[in-house]
Amino acid sequence: MFEAHFQTFEEPEAGVALAARLAALREELARRKLTGFVVPRADQQQNEYVPPSEERLAWLTGFTGSAGLAVVLPHEAALFVDGRYTLQAAKQVDTKAWTVESLIDPPPESWVAAHLKAGDRLGFDPWLHTFSAAERLSAACAKAGAELVAIDSNPIDAVWQDRPQPPLAPVAVHSLQHAGVTEAEKLMQIRAEIAKLGADALVLSDSHAVAWTFNIRGADVAHTPLPLSYAIVPKDGRPTVFIDHRKLSNLTRDHLEQSADVREPDAMAPTLMALAKSGGSIALDNVTAADALSRLITGAGGKPVRGSDPVALLKAVKNATEIKGTRTAHVRDAVALARFLAWVDREAPSGKLTEIDAVEALETFRRDTGALKDVSFPTISGTGPNGAIVHYRVTRKSNRRIVPGDLLLIDSGAQYEDGTTDVTRTMAVGEPTEEMRDRFTRVLRGHIAIARAVFPDGTTGAQLDTLARQYLWAAGLDFEHGTGHGVGSYLSVHEGPARISKLGTTPLKRGMILSNEPGYYKTDGFGIRIENLELVVAADIKGAEKPMNAFETLTLAPIDRRLIDVAMLSRDELDWLNAYHARVRAEVRPALDEATKAWLDQATAELKA
Repeated sequence: MFEAHFQTFEEPEAGVALAARLAALREELARRKLTGFVVPRADQQQNEYVPPSEERLAWLTGFTGSAGLAVVLPHEAALFVDGRYTLQAAKQVDTKAWTVESLIDPPPESWVAAHLKAGDRLGFDPWLHTFSAAERLSAACAKAGAELVAIDSNPIDAVWQDRPQPPLAPVAVHSLQHAGVTEAEKLMQIRAEIAKLGADALVLSDSHAVAWTFNIRGADVAHTPLPLSYAIVPKDGRPTVFIDHRKLSNLTRDHLEQSADVREPDAMAPTLMALAKSGGSIALDNVTAADALSRLITGAGGKPVRGSDPVALLKAVKNATEIKGTRTAHVRDAVALARFLAWVDREAPSGKLTEIDAVEALETFRRDTGALKDVSFPTISGTGPNGAIVHYRVTRKSNRRIVPGDLLLIDSGAQYEDGTTDVTRTMAVGEPTEEMRDRFTRVLRGHIAIARAVFPDGTTGAQLDTLARQYLWAAGLDFEHGTGHGVGSYLSVHEGPARISKLGTTPLKRGMILSNEPGYYKTDGFGIRIENLELVVAADIKGAEKPMNAFETLTLAPIDRRLIDVAMLSRDELDWLNAYHARVRAEVRPALDEATKAWLDQATAELKA
């Protein structure tokens, strides 16, 4: 009945000849007179999701996490991962050949400095590292008396015999009906930012920025409608988009050529060098621009201006059309969610459902809308102790049955042409324990505190983050992830630069969309997270002496009443919850079948103090 089209549940292939791959790489390094090589989990644009042809770290080590780095030396090899992936890495790599080290504290550079010796030559691919990352590696090598060597061609590609071909997904025009602003208007905004930087041109090294600027979308990576591409925008004159022409139909080519010259990707380097030869200043994004771009500009006599990509902030502030679209997308998504949640409530008590069943059902309900383009990330479906793993991904091996007495945590999202969604709900199966209800209610109170927040214009996410944690802190508890991330408009579900976290330094602006997702995770017990998306809007406060902002909740899905200890809620918190559930009923109920209407009425019934 249900099936998943956009994600799989298979384990990485077992028994592959990883040892032979490591040996082949060492032979290639010796041939090139390199002592070692650095292998990041990255493509040329530091994308969150990378195409199969860029999964060099996974091919070499067997590790499939989304963040990591390896260093290979003649007799030692280390894989560096953060705390999310320590257990996974130990299971996936050959621990006889690899040591698993920290990616954060201490960082890989400490290991490099300690393991290299004077005269060693450590190779790296400058297209896969940012300037700052290369600078840190260079300093570590210098500390050991070694040399960091930028190589012209990646040695892994030389020994990866069955490497997949780069993606060639068709590019589509993102119509003005959804984009809201023309390419010409966006280019005017960008040129104003280039002038502020005092630069002669800006390199768009982030495909998200290219997609937003030129109103195009693609499918070169999973879950994000990206056409892998670059662009150069001069302060005067026509920009140039660099994209594989095989991805372009006559329609999309004509669309792009209305506002830009369109050239093949291999034309970017000579174009950039020609710009730099006049001694011009060329702006680069610290986060996504490859070190190779800095080298090209400097080598040709230009000046790289490294800083924040101004397009990231322009893109993060949604226009009126995008805001209208995301509201429509969230109502559509809410209908699918209601059908799914009602189905889980009906079927889970039998003990026959599994985590994979839940993933397949939710995707199917979303496909039934007729508008689903993709899931916005692989669905997290964790019950019992699996729910306590923050970035859990169910496989056929880890798949658990959903049984009475457990909690089920479902974190999922959808890509629609008019908006991107991301929502987490935690459901009780059977009777929850008092501990579960206490923890859930503390998380809920933090969630409500963010949703009800009123704050001066210019407030950062870091200033709001404490609101989400206060009730957990009061009980000596916390959660180890950020409270919220930015969300794109039919683009990345994890969009910068704004976020609600201890590190969120970007001021929140009206029109930004952020997640609100506090949680609690009891190791080997259960996980809780409540996530809605929030739109930053103007706050209407009588007599306010400065501009004030607030959040408008976009997500419309019931919050499990069975897990709420009403006695712990304040009057204002209870009023917020009842008003939210009344809104869910009003906006979602008309599109539901009679059985799901009855379920929704019960799931959103008013709670009494």
